[in-house]
Amino acid sequence: MGEEKKKLLGKARRSWLLEKLQAAEGPLKGSLLAKEANVSRQVIVGDVTLLKAEQHPIIATSEGYLLHHQSNKLVEKIVVCQHLPERTEEELQLIVDLGVTVKDVQVEHPVYGLMTASIMVSNRREVKQFIGRISQGKAGYLSELTDGIHLHTLAADDENVLEEAVEALTYHGFLLKEWD
Repeated sequence: MGEEKKKLLGKARRSWLLEKLQAAEGPLKGSLLAKEANVSRQVIVGDVTLLKAEQHPIIATSEGYLLHHQSNKLVEKIVVCQHLPERTEEELQLIVDLGVTVKDVQVEHPVYGLMTASIMVSNRREVKQFIGRISQGKAGYLSELTDGIHLHTLAADDENVLEEAVEALTYHGFLLKEWD
């Protein structure tokens, strides 16, 4: 008989999880991590929560978990956009084509307050995957809760690239206003 997979426990599992995230070149799916650790996905969710409480910069994206590597070189800007759901892919592609990462989407809900979801798309392939997951999951966009009004945190290597993105968003009718 083959050797049964050993279950990782507590601190050892969280240490293993942190090492996996540090070595990863992209997001890691919770279900795959759970399978490798021989635990449920919910255990991985709990582990991530505990690691976040220990100040590890883990973010959950629609593609999985990743360790947020802070870069002093990145410049960020928050922009406020409004459009119909059908223009979401166009909006995201416009931004990433300029070399800008869309980190998140935020909406101001009248009951729940500010709601934020990580997007973390930096290229057309990631945009297609994001749009595909929304479509396959029959999920709506957060902006549908607010008549299309939403915020994005944009990140780029320099201020000029961000300004070019703002100009493009304005030209194509997406931008409402911006904050520093």
